Amino acid sequence: MWPSDWPSSARAIATAVEAAVTAAKAADASGFSATTADLSELPADQVTAVLAAIVRELLETAHPDGLTGDAVRAVLESVVRRSATWLPRLDAATVISALTGALGIDEAAEPDRGGTHPQPAAILLIEYLAELARTPPHQSIQRAINEIARAETIEMP
Repeated sequence: MWPSDWPSSARAIATAVEAAVTAAKAADASGFSATTADLSELPADQVTAVLAAIVRELLETAHPDGLTGDAVRAVLESVVRRSATWLPRLDAATVISALTGALGIDEAAEPDRGGTHPQPAAILLIEYLAELARTPPHQSIQRAINEIARAETIEMP
């Protein structure tokens, strides 16, 4: 399913992200918890980079004319409302953190944000934005990993 030339960590991240998005789409709280726990066992910096890249791409696809403050607010409200029905303990701050982190505007003064874990929130954003953009999550995951791999092979002067 995933390219054989990808490193094993990239395949593991892709598989875990896809499984978590599938659980989110099904509003399967126990499946979501299990798949995001699997995701948290993988290298955090790599997972965070992949999730942020996917969220950014889907935001751009869903909002081709540019991202306004109203559009950001609508995304946040929609994700929290949709998810709260099956994830009653969802902290809206984690959704905000995942979105602002993906956009590169996360509050650097609070790197840990008091124990918030934005990876599950990023999955919720990906599930919603993929539907909004009418883009299969599998394709966005693959493009994000390929782009990160390409960027890592470019030498900086």
